[in-house]
Amino acid sequence: MIFQIVLLLFAVSQFYWAWKAWTLARRLIRKPLSRTLAIIGLAVVYIILLAYNFGWFGRRNYTPLDLTWQDVLLEAPFTVWTAASLVGFFLSVLFGLLRGIAWLVHALVRAFRPRPELVSPPRRAFLARTATTVTASPFVAGAYGLFYGRLNLETTRQPIRLSHLPRAFHGFRIAQLSDIHIGPFMTAQEIRKYVAIANALKPDLAVLTGDFVTWDPHTQQAVVDALSGVRAPFGVFGCLGNHDAWARVENSITDLFRRVGIRILRQEFVDLRASGDTIRLIGVDFQSQHRFGPSPPVPHLLANIEPLIARGGVNILLSHNPDTFDRAAHLGIDLSLAGHTHGGQAALEFISPEIAPSRLVTPYVAGHFERPGGQLYVNRGIGTIFVPIRVGAPPEITLFELERA
Repeated sequence: MIFQIVLLLFAVSQFYWAWKAWTLARRLIRKPLSRTLAIIGLAVVYIILLAYNFGWFGRRNYTPLDLTWQDVLLEAPFTVWTAASLVGFFLSVLFGLLRGIAWLVHALVRAFRPRPELVSPPRRAFLARTATTVTASPFVAGAYGLFYGRLNLETTRQPIRLSHLPRAFHGFRIAQLSDIHIGPFMTAQEIRKYVAIANALKPDLAVLTGDFVTWDPHTQQAVVDALSGVRAPFGVFGCLGNHDAWARVENSITDLFRRVGIRILRQEFVDLRASGDTIRLIGVDFQSQHRFGPSPPVPHLLANIEPLIARGGVNILLSHNPDTFDRAAHLGIDLSLAGHTHGGQAALEFISPEIAPSRLVTPYVAGHFERPGGQLYVNRGIGTIFVPIRVGAPPEITLFELERA
């Protein structure tokens, strides 16, 4: 049902933009023949993009690991256009509603308090320019997110203060990489670049918090090879994400990681020891109490890890889904490291961190959170899904430094 509603909204938005294109062509192109040829050319290009992306020509059934001409010329332009045109359409409707309300209020005022009509052409021109700017902004943002935003990596340094941290682990550094999503817009070469950046931070421990692949199980070997260069004295550990489950690679990718010295924790723990002191690292598969795609809901979050918790010690949880945080804090887990949200991928964090699509599914979109019993950090990840853009949610590698409070 949701898919049909989105498809209907998309169709309506496309008719709206077709009308806008025709209006613009009539204003800019005076000669009827030239105008007709320009409209026909745009229509042909649009139909080709639409046909390819909806599989009318037959689509490839694999995920390319390098950027191909189809990705550059057919897929990326259409996915960015789809997202931008939908947002632009909603903004246009919203702006139209606001103008309609303003006109109605003005009409009511004039009806009860008649006065000469004040015609203000500059004001109308200003409103028209504002409407154009507002509806065009998603297309500008889409281009920015494709060519710059998704590549503008941020390295975040986050201190974590723990009251009962063992002295040997004061200053302990943990690097987190998340949401890789290997594919044409996150190639193995690109991943190796991020691996080098993470290694340059000289972490004591490195963690990988899921979504290594997106849909295609045949990409798992390539992403494991690309991540095999991650290095840390205390080891490299990880957990699995929902896309790893959807691609049905949970067992196979765990084994591939094991062969390169990376341990995926699946309802397991490992004790990290330094100078006689210990902290415990726990990892779980993707868990949600709500149906999320093909993932079945679980009745009780983290019910399978209670025996794994070190009572009286420091526990760090690797859980792809940040929604497990409430339960983790209740169980006394000191620090949860998650991903999953991509920070919203397209967010207006310069206005407010609350304005992000991921806010619809979780209150924990990005960054550091704290509540009685524990702390959470949600990493924005480095990859993208559906639309290869990032706006207001740049890719991220996080370096944590544990401190005795």
